[in-house]
Amino acid sequence: MKLIAAFAALLWTTTLAFAEDSRVGYYYPEVSSEESFERVIRNGGPSSKAVRVDFINRITQAQLKSPESPRFVFFAKGDKATTLIMTALDDDIFSTIYRARAIMAQLTVNVRQNGFFKQEELQYVATFYDLLQLMQFDELMITDGETWTHRVSFNR
Repeated sequence: MKLIAAFAALLWTTTLAFAEDSRVGYYYPEVSSEESFERVIRNGGPSSKAVRVDFINRITQAQLKSPESPRFVFFAKGDKATTLIMTALDDDIFSTIYRARAIMAQLTVNVRQNGFFKQEELQYVATFYDLLQLMQFDELMITDGETWTHRVSFNR
């Protein structure tokens, strides 16, 4: 009986691990570091999959209109598009987590110029992570596309 219980526990754990990491090996390597973003600067209204997908589409359109080829891409996954994946397209852009965080800081500049954040007087405190939290993303996966993935979990 103990053997059956142990086997069932192992099977359940394996199934749970696969369900949680079903994108590992396809969209990004194993998660090698993680953090939790817990700040809530404003309780936004309900967001939707359409809002999150439109956000990704707008970023992608802006990248494609640029004279340079994109060095990283965004895309959303999950039934409700609540996992945002940011993948480097070359070996230099996210060669370290520190360079990836520098890109996050650069994206923060764009967020702060957004009319919503100016209207709400958040342009001096809001970050890119705040925007993702407001849009109700559950997580951001940042990856060099080869060796590492960093998970940022958003608490609401």
